[in-house]
Amino acid sequence: MQNSALPTNDHDDDRKPRHRQSGKGRFDDGSVTFADLGLPKPLLRALIDAGIEQPFPIQAATLPDALAGKDVLGRAQTGSGKTLAFGLGLLSRLDGGEARPLKPRGLILVPTRELALQVSDALTPLGKSLGLWVRTAVGGMSFPRQADALKRGVDLLIATPGRLSDHVRQGTCVLHDVQHIAIDEADQMADMGFLPQVREILDLTDPDAQVLLFSATLDGDVDQLIKRYMNNPVTHSVDVSTASVSTMEHHMLLVSKQDKADVITEMAAREGRTIMFVRTKHHVDRLADKLRSVGVRAGALHGGKTQGARNRVLSQFRDGDMPVLVATDVAARGIHVDGVSLVVHVDPPADSKDYLHRAGRTARAGESGTVVTVVTHDQRRTVVRMTDKAGVKPESTKVRPGDADLIRITGARTPSGEPVIEKAPPARPSRASGGHTPRRGGDFRRRTGRDSHGHEGRAREAHHPRDTHDSRDFREGPRREGPRREFRDRAETPRRDAPRRDFRDAPRGEFRDAPRDSAAAGSRREAPRRDFRDAPRRATTTAAPRGGDRRRND
Repeated sequence: MQNSALPTNDHDDDRKPRHRQSGKGRFDDGSVTFADLGLPKPLLRALIDAGIEQPFPIQAATLPDALAGKDVLGRAQTGSGKTLAFGLGLLSRLDGGEARPLKPRGLILVPTRELALQVSDALTPLGKSLGLWVRTAVGGMSFPRQADALKRGVDLLIATPGRLSDHVRQGTCVLHDVQHIAIDEADQMADMGFLPQVREILDLTDPDAQVLLFSATLDGDVDQLIKRYMNNPVTHSVDVSTASVSTMEHHMLLVSKQDKADVITEMAAREGRTIMFVRTKHHVDRLADKLRSVGVRAGALHGGKTQGARNRVLSQFRDGDMPVLVATDVAARGIHVDGVSLVVHVDPPADSKDYLHRAGRTARAGESGTVVTVVTHDQRRTVVRMTDKAGVKPESTKVRPGDADLIRITGARTPSGEPVIEKAPPARPSRASGGHTPRRGGDFRRRTGRDSHGHEGRAREAHHPRDTHDSRDFREGPRREGPRREFRDRAETPRRDAPRRDFRDAPRGEFRDAPRDSAAAGSRREAPRRDFRDAPRRATTTAAPRGGDRRRND
């Protein structure tokens, strides 16, 4: 990996990417297996256990070069299997090494938290088969927990640029030992403004590190990363950068502004998983609330929600408890859910890239799916230009709520009209109602043999030899014989038999001149207390005699 500008000499041609088109030569028949690619045997067994036996074209094309230690550029359509393409290569290269505290050996950079968690879910069990530690460092999750994992040692770190930069600044992660790097969705990182952070991160890694860069497109600012950090990369293009999935249908539904809301509601009420894309966070929440009010179980997903809320929504969508997901473009990349049969562009995407990435949430890995763009008459010309640039020729149909064409294309149906009521979390029982009370220290010691600080019971007895009972539970039995003394048994009387004197009963001004009580004063004189304010004021001397007391006399 090079960290300096490209030299302008005769060797520049050797640094240019070497392009290879998959689907030709060795991989044209599709009969290659993972065993043919030279993966480690434990990794092959883990793939078989996961039901993955034959590689996708992008995996079969890029893995031989990745395993050989070459820099690789992989261009493939979203949903084509890029995660395993770079993941298997990195895990194989890391096999046999040892993780050091704070110093990961491999790094995967992704643009979003959802994509990072998805990559982690795919690679963590494969890494375990090789004895490798795979961990994540993303925003919205516990920083101390991530720092603790890095301190214990990580072989492969999956991170977003922002959170990884935070760890580097805090000293909880050192990147000098990183020798294998993968950058996923590099074009999205450029669009989101992450390139400065990505460059800072790559500058801290080993200059000779292997770099695998994967994306649906490899144009624009991504070329800066290629020229600066990749050494003679090999490019594999499985698909062109336009839509070419034969199992995906594209439709453009022309609606009036008055009918648009009802058409969207009927499409959401269909059977099967549906993702609806809108542009703004506010529109996401508003549409999801409206769908739930008419009986459609819909969840909202956007960048303004906490990571816990986003994880819950995605989990419910994957499990089928919530068949409709309303999202911004945060879900356009990195969200892989099997069985998504319909993608609806409620708001047309901004450009052809966004269209392709949104559409890529359906018809993944050979499945079939439908992509629908809801277009009002004033949006038609703009949408046609965008789909032409994306290489899509959608079928244009004018529809209204309840039309047969709408039902044929999307499976739309009338919603039930009964509002969806979310289940509230169970209330925590109170102590007064007989609910569960927290465990005391004695319960913890009785169950574990340790106190709250982790000390063994015998060690505690050594520090307290006077305790003759079992030190694991101090509540069992008194320390000495005899009934236990209770402070409540004491008589409610003062310490002395004499009545307690209340000075509030004495008249004002009498305490100064009153003689002191001999019993209270002890050996002090019984003369009345002298008030110096009644004495005449003496004249003061201006100077003390030489050699005498130099203090002033009052």
